[in-house]
Amino acid sequence: MHEVSLGGTIRDYLTGEELLETTYEEFRQALAKLLVEERGYPKDRLRSKVELGYEIDGDRYSRAIDLVLVDEAGKPLLVVVFCSGKVGSFERETAVAARLINGGPAPLALVTDTMNASLMDNRGHILAQGMQAIPVYESLLTLASYQDVTPLTDDDRVKLSRIFHTYCGFLVDQCCSSDCKGPVKG
Repeated sequence: MHEVSLGGTIRDYLTGEELLETTYEEFRQALAKLLVEERGYPKDRLRSKVELGYEIDGDRYSRAIDLVLVDEAGKPLLVVVFCSGKVGSFERETAVAARLINGGPAPLALVTDTMNASLMDNRGHILAQGMQAIPVYESLLTLASYQDVTPLTDDDRVKLSRIFHTYCGFLVDQCCSSDCKGPVKG
C-alpha cells in the first residue's frame, strides 16, 4: 500500500491517540469502527498497523497489516487489509499475510476497499464476497474454528515469504515520501 502523510492528525478509534493523517488512515479508522460497532468485534482485541516481518535471502523486510483481530490469548484470528484497488487483485496477498502473521497462521483473511470485500480462509479460498461478507463476531469465531491453522514449516515460510514479497516488495525504496507505509527493508 502506498500511503503518504496529509500533514494533519486524526484520532485513532481503537486507542484514542492522535495519529498522523495519511491517505488511508481515514479508511482504516472506518474499518475498525465498522468491525466494533456494526459487527460486534471486541475493541480491545483489534490491533492496527501490525508489522509482518519476513526475510528474503537474508534481508529483513516489514509490511504493516491494517488490522488484526486476536483471540483471548493474543493469537490472530483475522487479518484485515485495506486495498486501494480492485479487491480481487489483493486476495492472494492478503491470504498469504494471514499465513505469515506473527503468532499465526490466522484462520481468516479479509480484504476490502470499503465498498467491496472478500472473506477468505488462509489458503485463499473465498468464503464470502461483498461488504455483507464481513461476519458478525460470533459467526467469525465459528468460521475460524473450522480452518486449518497448522504452523508453517521453515520451508513453507520461505516460499510464502517470497510470494508475499512478490506482491508488495516492489514498493521497497520506491516511494516518493518518507511517510510511506509500504514494505520497509530493515
